[in-house]
Amino acid sequence: MAEFFSMGGYAAYVWPAYGVAAVFLVGMLVASLRGLRRHEALLKTLETSRPRRRNRRDGAPAPAAPAPSAATPSGLPAAEGHEG
Repeated sequence: MAEFFSMGGYAAYVWPAYGVAAVFLVGMLVASLRGLRRHEALLKTLETSRPRRRNRRDGAPAPAAPAPSAATPSGLPAAEGHEG
């Protein structure tokens, strides 16, 4: 087991590299989750501040938007000049 942790004499280089990589990955995870929460809060604010659309004929709320087309896996239309 000691042979594994000594990394053939390169432990002074290998373990700090693992540590730096782990710290960087955890930092990226934290930053991503904070950004996600910030954008979700912004989306909720925008959705609640937007007035509901009304149907022109009877004043009832308009039906839900149709499902996105299956043009791309994300459901968004493909960009012009690009296929697939």
